[in-house]
Amino acid sequence: MRKLLSVLLWSALMIVSMPHPTKAERADYRVIPLPRSIQADTTKVFTLQSGMAVAYDAADTEAARTAQMLCQWIEQQAGLRLQPVPSAKKAAVRLVLRPAAGAVSSTAADSYTLTVGKSGVTITAPQPAGLFRGAQTLRKSLPQADPVELPFVTIADEPRFSYRGVHLDCARHYFPVAVVKQYIDLLALHGCNQLHWHITDDQGWRFEVKALPDLAAKGSIRQQTVIGRNTGLYDGQPYGGYYTQDECREIVSYAAGRYINVIPEIDMPGHMQAALHVFPNLGCTGGPYPVWQVWGVSDDVLCGGNPDVLTFIKTVLGELCDVFPSELIHIGGDECPKVRWKNCPTCQAKIRELRLKDDGRHSVENQLQSYINHEVEQFLTSRGRNLIGWDETLEGGLTEGAVVMSWRGVNGGIEAARQHHRVIMAPTEYCYIDYYQLKDTWNQPLSIGGYVPASKVYSFEPLVPGKLTDEEQQYILGPQVNLWAEYIAAPEHLFYMLLPRLDAISEVQWCQPAQKDFNDFKRRLPRMMQLYDRLPVSYCHKVE
Repeated sequence: MRKLLSVLLWSALMIVSMPHPTKAERADYRVIPLPRSIQADTTKVFTLQSGMAVAYDAADTEAARTAQMLCQWIEQQAGLRLQPVPSAKKAAVRLVLRPAAGAVSSTAADSYTLTVGKSGVTITAPQPAGLFRGAQTLRKSLPQADPVELPFVTIADEPRFSYRGVHLDCARHYFPVAVVKQYIDLLALHGCNQLHWHITDDQGWRFEVKALPDLAAKGSIRQQTVIGRNTGLYDGQPYGGYYTQDECREIVSYAAGRYINVIPEIDMPGHMQAALHVFPNLGCTGGPYPVWQVWGVSDDVLCGGNPDVLTFIKTVLGELCDVFPSELIHIGGDECPKVRWKNCPTCQAKIRELRLKDDGRHSVENQLQSYINHEVEQFLTSRGRNLIGWDETLEGGLTEGAVVMSWRGVNGGIEAARQHHRVIMAPTEYCYIDYYQLKDTWNQPLSIGGYVPASKVYSFEPLVPGKLTDEEQQYILGPQVNLWAEYIAAPEHLFYMLLPRLDAISEVQWCQPAQKDFNDFKRRLPRMMQLYDRLPVSYCHKVE
């Protein structure tokens, strides 16, 4: 009897300890950003489980990379372990590049079709970027389960805008390469294709210029940082860090592997106090100029009449063009006070030399900045690039190839589009995500102020209907959100400010207006938050 009880107990323990098959859960194709067309048959499913394969064309290195990343994403997202294999006949997931006949439009380059049938999943696209976008949609569709039931479906998807940008300020606070890569991964997750990277400012120069080695070595370090919003109190701690050109190339390559272009910004002729610290001869007063320890807009800018300034700018931009292949090079051009120029004999002599006259709209000092902009623009054109600048660059005129980024509302973008300039819409009231995202500011990390909740971002319409004709709307390339980092020193704070407002802008960038519904967006958001938990990455759990 005792032996029988022992056998029964052992059997019971074996039953408890044996792995039980996990109940299959269903995929949900209503992801963020929402695909353009989803036609599903929920009565039929394909079961995806560990041990299956993701097939790609062995001759296509980009498809191979996407297949490998897809397997990693699915394991991270759902716990399923799939194997990337070249040219497998029997694979659960197949990536198929099928070039379209004729030219592919700027948005069709990211288009794809995702189908699920009895033989599995097939992602088809005219270009490799489309395969990548389709793979991201599959990834986001999956619950955390093994196996997963995939309802039969046909998804036909394509973004609304060709430019889908997000800005990152690494000048005020330096973020390591690994953090920038994590930021890029989040952009890729949301279908974004442009990283606007702000890497120099009054508070730090973060780009290595080999011809001017002291520029980054000394210009990247401020001796201390103000505490809070210019309280007059300081932390007493030196702060620095910069990116070598090799590190910048590494980031460019990493982003390109995720179909994201990196647009570098060297802000000029204002926001240059860190450079003036190293080269005080380039300022109007001769200095000294400490790397700025407070936030705001410095009156000390590059001297508009000094010929050495243009030599300096062209040296910097020449090396920048060697490192960044982007067609667009951002020169800032915003917030350049003219206090020093008005009292600078060198600037005033240059104004007389150029015979500049106050035309009632633009002062002679503003026209002097336009002269610098034109010189820079011609240099970039000689390097096969186009200038992009904040909407202040519109004052004084730009050549046809220049792009305007409208941040002081949408009026600058409207005017630029009417002049047939390409436009990026990034107005403060909708797109500045360094502002608070919740009304309860007391329980939020310190921010610059203001209030831009996810609902406000989501409500933005970049084409400003009623203000632009159909022809003029064609010049609006797309929208961008901007994340400035004066008050953001830690990666956790950075990602908290980004998410879930990145989700909101991704639907503005990707979806047609008729698809957008904020209440529906909020119902789809928990799946994304579950994904953030698994990455893991910090985010704001509440949405207003």
